[in-house]
Amino acid sequence: MSHSVMDDTVANNPAAGESDRSGENVRVGEHYFTAEPGASARPREVVFSIGGQEYELAAAGGVFSASRLDPGTTVLLKKGDLPAAGTTGNLLDLGCGYGPITMVLATRAPGAEVWAVDVNARARELTAENAKRLHVADRVRVADPDGVPVGVEFAQIWSNPPIRVGKEELHALLLRWLPRLAADGVAWLVVAKHKGSDSLQQWLGEQGWQADRHASGSGFRVLKVTRPGPA
Repeated sequence: MSHSVMDDTVANNPAAGESDRSGENVRVGEHYFTAEPGASARPREVVFSIGGQEYELAAAGGVFSASRLDPGTTVLLKKGDLPAAGTTGNLLDLGCGYGPITMVLATRAPGAEVWAVDVNARARELTAENAKRLHVADRVRVADPDGVPVGVEFAQIWSNPPIRVGKEELHALLLRWLPRLAADGVAWLVVAKHKGSDSLQQWLGEQGWQADRHASGSGFRVLKVTRPGPA
């Protein structure tokens, strides 16, 4: 799947495949949400700062935005309400990629357990490596989507969802995970305005969720999604 996150992959040489924003050539039809990426790993480092803390994370080709913290995730982390230090319970990074959201959540909320979920095996390996780097591996649970126990509920869900998978799969993804919010839980989603943030907000409302436009920046909207209150 941040099922990693939103993709702005652009066409390159059709004979050579496509190029993601890191410049890494990938096979035709293969994207960062491929389970077993065939692109060369080509290790690299991504450095960014959130809330006054600097993060230096391992990344690699074949995962989403492997050369920098992508703009959507940047907006989400800077404009969503990050968990307070005393936050407990389960937090979910849906489409974790190499783990930037996971690492921010884990360092800001040392009393919480962070689930990092992605279909991309390389992304999961990188997230586990980065959790060890930041000494939060004991509180980070890296899993593929089927590896999260059915009974686990989440106080918060954070995601830069993979718009590139198409509307039908995106809706199925959200219908699978949003119901796992705790009764008072909140989901934070970031979507580019030109990739359907407003229509997604409307659709969420039609499904019975309270979806509010929390913030905007750099062409993205941050949606705050909660269960509706009593009528």
